[in-house]
Amino acid sequence: MRWNFLNTKIGVAFGGGAAKGIAHIGVLKAFEEKNIKISYVSGTSVGAIVASYYAFGKNYEDFQELAKKLNYKDSISWTIPKKGFFSTKSIREMIIKDLGDVNIEDAQIPLAICTTDISTGEQVIFHRGNLADAICASVCVPGAFIPQVIEGRTLVDGGITENVPVSPLYKMGAGIIVAVDLNGVQKYQEPDDTFAIISNAMDIAIDLRTREQIQDADIILSLDLSKYNRLNNSKCIEELINEGYRPMIDSLSSLSWYRNANYIEFLKKLIIEFLPFRIPRVISNIYKKKLSQIFIK
Repeated sequence: MRWNFLNTKIGVAFGGGAAKGIAHIGVLKAFEEKNIKISYVSGTSVGAIVASYYAFGKNYEDFQELAKKLNYKDSISWTIPKKGFFSTKSIREMIIKDLGDVNIEDAQIPLAICTTDISTGEQVIFHRGNLADAICASVCVPGAFIPQVIEGRTLVDGGITENVPVSPLYKMGAGIIVAVDLNGVQKYQEPDDTFAIISNAMDIAIDLRTREQIQDADIILSLDLSKYNRLNNSKCIEELINEGYRPMIDSLSSLSWYRNANYIEFLKKLIIEFLPFRIPRVISNIYKKKLSQIFIK
């Protein structure tokens, strides 16, 4: 834990997991129900899609409609194999239809989208630029999807470098970080096709790294979604939403001090603001220093 009681801005990192990402909607439902504001969002793969919809102001009803579209068997387009079997054309069309042909920096809430440069192995995080381009890069499972070329870089799934992207949230200014890991319990379905084998292999490698990367998050939501399919969960949308909702509601109880901390910070600023009008400047500076020491302690 590294809670900063003088910074109560919450950042949420939404992890990758294909169609299991419907569970992220339940996480957002819990925040909305508790009336707790999210100040920053980041996402990888399906997490990038959900984070983007939230950052651009979509509500719970919109997310329920999105859940019906997170059926990867319908949202991927076949292509002639060269650098991948599928294109992200359908996903791009969905993003532009629902959110518009917009830039990341136009979001209502600061947003970070995680991708990987397949030529260098570097993590590439987008805070600016075309939203659809960045999302399409973030969902590109290597070998399955054709990589996206952005500004001369060949980009694929951000999960290779950081499947639950907590690191961008630190730099964005979050004081409290929530990590949502859709593959928190290491169980894998018996593969029944080539894509499932590739997915399992990637999941195993990524999950080992993710466990280390999310350790510094303040709240870690490790979900057991092993019984759900990566490609199609259209028959169990509500069930999957609840998989994210129930544990998030329980975890948010640990933020019971959150509102009190906001009140304290407001009171501190109010006192300091009025001090110069009541006592000489020299004494005012002394009091400001003392107050800061008290609140830091």
